[in-house]
Amino acid sequence: MSPQQLLFGLTAEHPCSYLPQQQERLVFTLPEQPLDTDLYQQLMDYNFRRTGDQLYRPYCLQCQACQACRVLVDQFKLSTGQRKLLKKAEKAKWHWKFCPPGTLTTYYPLYQQYISEIHTDGVMYPPSEEQLTSLLQCSWLNISVIEQYLGTELVGVILLDPMQDGYSAVYSFYKPHSELALGTLAILATLFHSQQQQLPFLYLGYFIADCTKMAYKAKFRPQQRLIAGKWQSFD
Repeated sequence: MSPQQLLFGLTAEHPCSYLPQQQERLVFTLPEQPLDTDLYQQLMDYNFRRTGDQLYRPYCLQCQACQACRVLVDQFKLSTGQRKLLKKAEKAKWHWKFCPPGTLTTYYPLYQQYISEIHTDGVMYPPSEEQLTSLLQCSWLNISVIEQYLGTELVGVILLDPMQDGYSAVYSFYKPHSELALGTLAILATLFHSQQQQLPFLYLGYFIADCTKMAYKAKFRPQQRLIAGKWQSFD
């Protein structure tokens, strides 16, 4: 099946969770269609992302602020701040491992704490086990994770979709109010693993210039952003 043969649905407009002054709507793949990694890869070039078994993208009438971004793995260079963070993390006995997803029982306390303390104004609040289950499962894709630890304590999880040319970071949750920037460390760990696997890209989802919550993505350079249907470079 090609992208042109897929059936899509369209949500009604509703207030945007990233830019409150804007109205958001999404186009999404309808259920019970034979999606696979090839289609997923093709639709990534049309600004699509995955949630559960479905693929979606913003389809807003007045705004095109959501730009998919991807880091060029083999050219990635640590910033001064990232180097300092890694040294601090090493002293704190931080380490990570790449593995299949763990159980709901293992992850949910950390996920619940993260949503309840960091994202009370977001669409995923209040947290639920059903939300996390939908993140951890996809019927047509083998999801992987990178788990972060301080000593033996699990302090962070980033969910990764394997693509033909790299990984797509779907969602990350971690222990709130840590002395370490665990969100940044999750991306750095994924970049290190991608370098080990000699993969060209790490997809970080949408970059939105006027959204403070998305500003951190600009710190991983060089990167490309999907603007007007073309990947444009930012050094």
